[in-house]
Amino acid sequence: MAPFTLAHLSDPHLPPPPKPRLIELAGKRAFGYVNWTRNRHKYQRREVLDALVADVKAQGPDHIAVTGDLVNLALEAEFAPARAWLDGVGPPDRVTTIPGNHDAYVRATFHRFGETFAPYLAGDDGRIGFPSLRRRGPLALISLSTAVPTLPLMATGALGREQLAALEEVLERLATEDVFRVLLVHHPLKSGARHKRMTDSAGLLTLLKRHGVELILHGHDHIHSTMWFEGPNGNIPALGVPSASALAHGRTPAAAYNLFTIEKDNAGWRCEQTVRSLGAGLQIGQIKHVRLI
Repeated sequence: MAPFTLAHLSDPHLPPPPKPRLIELAGKRAFGYVNWTRNRHKYQRREVLDALVADVKAQGPDHIAVTGDLVNLALEAEFAPARAWLDGVGPPDRVTTIPGNHDAYVRATFHRFGETFAPYLAGDDGRIGFPSLRRRGPLALISLSTAVPTLPLMATGALGREQLAALEEVLERLATEDVFRVLLVHHPLKSGARHKRMTDSAGLLTLLKRHGVELILHGHDHIHSTMWFEGPNGNIPALGVPSASALAHGRTPAAAYNLFTIEKDNAGWRCEQTVRSLGAGLQIGQIKHVRLI
């Protein structure tokens, strides 16, 4: 059987956001809009995102995972263009997305992500909710949501007790199947930044120590990241990627994505990671290749 390829990109922050109406700039959005106009517009670029997506599609992956932050301020006018962009990435049976904190920026539009991207969120049972389960080839893609509205200057996330309890049920069901389990979550499971962390990551780590998965994919920090967490049969790799629309700036790397090649290896699994990143002249090239499992 041919290896299954899974592409992972995150945090496109579809640029540029539409100009908000004055009434929409109350509270947290005001801070975010000032940040965009003063800083982020310089390095979140649509031409970068388009170049990265073109390269992803040229690699011909079997499936693409997008781990959140498709929009910036969660303005009503942002969601339709973001859906059109995702439709251009691929159809719902070939692309899975989850929300990030920017997709749930304020309570007024908290519901819009689920409504707009429903076909890309739904599990194989057709249900819109988290956790959701999608089976693609040898993969069991388990989607979580840490997207919750927060106060200004905060970018934390949380799963909540109900989602953690439901996740344990999913992991228990999958334990008897020969599948490669991939957990999709926006926030990293460990963060040194208190204002950006997943506040109940300890609960998730406890579940993973007991039940395990083969791979964890996340975004949020806009950096290349590989962390390892304890599982029942060894350590579990957790990988993050830079923003899919970013020019390199300061200590923040240029846009990149991961491509995973997954196949059976005797009684276990083999998973190799290829990192492709933005270079000069909007060219995308390979910068890393490593065996993870």
